[in-house]
Amino acid sequence: QVQLVESGGGLVQAGDFLRLSCAHSGRTFNPYTTGWFRQAPGKEREFIAAIRRSDGRTYYADSVKGRFTISRDNAKNTVYLEMNSLSPEATAVYYCAADRATLRLSSLVGDYDYWGQGPRVTVSS
Repeated sequence: QVQLVESGGGLVQAGDFLRLSCAHSGRTFNPYTTGWFRQAPGKEREFIAAIRRSDGRTYYADSVKGRFTISRDNAKNTVYLEMNSLSPEATAVYYCAADRATLRLSSLVGDYDYWGQGPRVTVSS
């Protein structure tokens, strides 16, 4: 069993930077791919980015390329999402998730096996 604990959400202004963290716990060695998703009020959960633990390969949604960066610190079992130039449209609950298929980089909600609790990010205009 894997637990995912996110941190770093909050209220920011448009144009600001914010970094979210996702700490994996529960296994001494966790080989899983980690993805970030977000869900705005009244909308479906949306893929943002994913990173493969083994080689650091990344995959981004087109909507965030060039503005968001996903990274990992394997020694800390933590994955980060850095978000630049935030707009009010980025207001959502942000989730990290872990995929047991360690070679896969998926954008599909159904491919992920474990989910964090989802900190809220609010971007004011």
